[in-house]
Amino acid sequence: MTATTPRTARRRTPGRPSPRPRRRRRATRYWVRSVTTVSTAPPAGLFTRDARTIARALASKRVSPKGPTSGLRMLLFYINRAGRQLGRRERAELLKAKRLLQERIAEQRGGVAGG
Repeated sequence: MTATTPRTARRRTPGRPSPRPRRRRRATRYWVRSVTTVSTAPPAGLFTRDARTIARALASKRVSPKGPTSGLRMLLFYINRAGRQLGRRERAELLKAKRLLQERIAEQRGGVAGG
């Protein structure tokens, strides 16, 4: 007597991947939430103000204790997360603040801004 496979059993066809068992998806956790709430977050409504105020606040020790480079990262993070939701004027003001921060960083390093 030879052993045969039952008709209901699936055979693996060469060249085809075996079917994977389906797993339940974990609830999505966004890392952005912890970045914007747990870190030394800037004051509420800061990014809606003028460029000089934004740059000054982000360069302060209270908001970015590690220096203005940390503040620049916060600003870039905000700009990148906002994406298309930013209006032209808002984006222009934020980019102006970015330039001011870059100039401040270059002055600290003793170099020239604008690379």
